[in-house]
Amino acid sequence: MQVALRGVGIMLRTQANARIHLGVTLVVVVAGLGLGLDRTDWSWIVLAIIVVWIAEGLNTALERLADALHPDYHPLVRQAKDVAAAAVLIAALGAVLIGLLVFWPYLFERVG
Repeated sequence: MQVALRGVGIMLRTQANARIHLGVTLVVVVAGLGLGLDRTDWSWIVLAIIVVWIAEGLNTALERLADALHPDYHPLVRQAKDVAAAAVLIAALGAVLIGLLVFWPYLFERVG
């Protein structure tokens, strides 16, 4: 567990996008608590958060490993990094979609 927590720390210290994910995670959790999400909705939100953090962690690990193995520019390393970043983007866009599907009815009830 100590090693894993060290990895989270490295990710948060070195990756600006991880800090953005942390901020969004906190906002979503606070919003979910404030709107009183039910158990099923929380399940979707937690799954979306986990998927984004896993993608970000794997992307960070791949980037650091690639840089260690081949510090000079190489087109295949660049492509690998781009594909890993694309995976994070896909996960984040999926999380946004899940968030809209989950939060929309709660927000619509309060406004409507």
